[in-house]
Parts: sequence; C-alpha cells; structure tokens
Amino acid sequence: MIAKLTGRVEGIEDGRCVVDVNGVGYLVHASTRTLGALPQGGAVSLLIEMHVREDAITLYGFSESAEREWFRLLTTVQGVGAKVALGVLSALSPRDLVGAIQSGDRAALTRAPGVGPKLAIRLLTELREKAGAMPTGPGFSPVLPPPAAKGAAGDALSALVNLGYRRPEVQAAVARVVERLGEDAALDQLIREGLKELAR
Repeated sequence: MIAKLTGRVEGIEDGRCVVDVNGVGYLVHASTRTLGALPQGGAVSLLIEMHVREDAITLYGFSESAEREWFRLLTTVQGVGAKVALGVLSALSPRDLVGAIQSGDRAALTRAPGVGPKLAIRLLTELREKAGAMPTGPGFSPVLPPPAAKGAAGDALSALVNLGYRRPEVQAAVARVVERLGEDAALDQLIREGLKELAR
C-alpha cells in the first residue's frame, strides 16, 4: 500500500495532479484545497489514501493528516464515495466541517458538489457524534462546541452575522481571534480580525 509520496509536481489538472517520484509519474486525485497549495514544478510531499478495485488502483492525496482523516470518515457514510468526499473537503476545511456538523448547518454541506439535502441530513446524523473528536488541522486538538460568546466577543459575533456571514463560521472565527488576542480585546479589533479570519 502507498501511504505517502514525495517528489516533484509534474502537472496540475482539474481535481488531480501528477507527482513525479524518481521518474515515475503518479496520478493523484485531491481536493481543490490541497491542489491549490501545490507548487507547480516544485517539491511536494503528499499523504496518500490508496483504493484498489478490480479495474483500477486510485490514489487520493492530502497535504495534511486532518484532511485525510476526514476523507476516511466521510467515505464510511452511505452514498459518499471518494469523489463526493473530495468535493466536501474542497468546499469545507476540516475546521469548517466540524463546525457545520456540530451546528447542524445543512446549507454549508450542500455547497459541496454531489451533496443534496438528503445526503446532507445523513452526514449530519451519522457524523454528529464523531465530529468533535476529529482533527481540524495542524497543531489543533479535537474541538468542542463553542461556548456562547459574551461581551465584546458576542457583539462582534452579532455584527459579523449581520454582515451576511453564517453563524457557525463566525463563531469559529471569533473564537480563534479571542484565543489569539485575549478576552479583553476591543470590539473593533475583534471585528477587524474576525473579517480577516473569514476571508481566508
């Protein structure tokens, strides 16, 4: 089984790339998030999930372990194949995925190609208990549902929601800003930094 590939990015196409490892080109399918981080012609190291069928051996690549773990979990849900799982991971980062599932944000999930309302409900139902223990990215421990924001943080949350952002995304963004700046941060600073987080 192939678990990791280290080589040079030979080419990037829609939904996949070719990684040259000592003269052998491996076709690797990946999310737009992973593909967007790849350096064209540069050195790269990808974590690999290999699927073997009678008629094909397919490689799926991930720039971080959190994305690979989510890919594995998503493909355990009935109706979610590798293509749909990559679509979900293209539309939502692991951190956003945790937030969407814990808050029951069906609309966020249906932004992913191949995910309709029924499949979104199935994802929310089957993964709700597991989402909190899933990784959200490098250096992060499992997340718990965010506590209700108070004071300036609560005002910043309301202001950002009123600007049209979805509440789960805003809650996560404000929580990250408060963690970085401290609970005594001023309202205008929280809003400004929150907007930067949401723009990423």
